[in-house]
Amino acid sequence: MLEERKDSDGLTLPVVEEFYSVQGEGWNTGRAAYFVRIGGCDLCCGWCDTRHAWNAELHPLVSISDIAVRVSESGADSVVVTGGEPLMNNLDPLCELLRGKGIKTYLETSGAHPLTGRWDWITLSPKKESPPLPEILPLADELKVVVIDGTDFERAEGYSTRVSPQCKLMLQPEWSRYKEMIAAITDYVKKNSKWMVSIQAHKFMHIP
Repeated sequence: MLEERKDSDGLTLPVVEEFYSVQGEGWNTGRAAYFVRIGGCDLCCGWCDTRHAWNAELHPLVSISDIAVRVSESGADSVVVTGGEPLMNNLDPLCELLRGKGIKTYLETSGAHPLTGRWDWITLSPKKESPPLPEILPLADELKVVVIDGTDFERAEGYSTRVSPQCKLMLQPEWSRYKEMIAAITDYVKKNSKWMVSIQAHKFMHIP
């Protein structure tokens, strides 16, 4: 298990990459946003497509002030903070700084760590090996369950009873299992209309 980065008070963060692009999955697919990928993850899912982000020690600590400058220069009106698992860090200062500049804040998290930061949108993507903390479930704006096999539908339904009635419910095939699972997901959504299909559109579009 990787440990939480102890040398960050939230004024600096272990940044894997930053880029201005288009959201490629979930409810906000197609919206332009500035992405900040934070290093560090103690979940280490076998199907993860960002393994390079697992070890925070491999990535430099970057000042949140410098991040905010680059966001402003990009012209973006929203920032998506992702990982790794971003909640292994204190995100209160980053959110305060961005929101003070009128930038909307979006979080992508497994929910396995305590929530920090003030968010306009929380995408909760629970991992089978490390369930989300109970207190984050009712705060989620979007529940995005990655489907690897048929057992994940039951897991998704369990989580759907613990989020708010307004939460958007999304089922997304794991990328390497897309061809095997997309038909089953589509069929499930047709029979259970509270759910929607999410695909990783950015991979089909060949953009970051």
